[in-house]
Amino acid sequence: MSGHSKWENIKRTKGKNDAIRARITTKISKEITIAARMGGANPTGNMRLKLALLKARQNNVPKDNIKRAIAKGVGASSGAGFDEVTYEGYGPGGAAIIAECNTDNRNRMAADIRHAFTHHGGSLGATGSVAWMFKRRGTIVIDKDKCDEDTVMMAALDAGAEDVVTEGDTYQVITTPEDFVTVSEAIEAAGIPVEASEVEMIPNTTVALQGDQAKTMKHLIEELEGMDDVQEVHHNAELPEENEE
Repeated sequence: MSGHSKWENIKRTKGKNDAIRARITTKISKEITIAARMGGANPTGNMRLKLALLKARQNNVPKDNIKRAIAKGVGASSGAGFDEVTYEGYGPGGAAIIAECNTDNRNRMAADIRHAFTHHGGSLGATGSVAWMFKRRGTIVIDKDKCDEDTVMMAALDAGAEDVVTEGDTYQVITTPEDFVTVSEAIEAAGIPVEASEVEMIPNTTVALQGDQAKTMKHLIEELEGMDDVQEVHHNAELPEENEE
């Protein structure tokens, strides 16, 4: 499944260099700002903020950055004008793509997204044109070398996880969005180290791409993910191993 293959490269993707780390910190900070602006600074009554703070902790975002992002969201400092915008469309081979963005300039964002799609042979669609092909689910990734399967399954399933699957050298715990925080906290409380976690869009069906289509799709995903205002990119393409390096 495409959503699962995303995590096979998580170590290389998230730890590649300082520039990538800085971009991750910036994106998570924006997420915290929007969550605080929409639901307040108290994570107890703001599930979205709680999710963002969990992600910040797992990605080692500095505490000062978190404080500034929350203050920005609740209006303690100026310029909290980030808006959420989601773009949907098709890439090479008819693969479905969803790009979730936090931006302070909708016009610029729309132009950048449209250019990326058309440059790589894709096309933007209307809202809802591909979202029906996905289901939102939580994924918690655990390195096989860090914990045995029985311990992971016991902690995860007892906390309400839907499933625990094996993908390559990882265990992947699948949850509903509503149970994601509860399961994540239970795994953490059990002393199980988490490699990565996310509430993401999992495709109901996938499209297998080969050759030039696979290479072009990979380049389109990389261009979208490289944009500062793009938070997450979801797709239903199955890409060959040699194209996921």
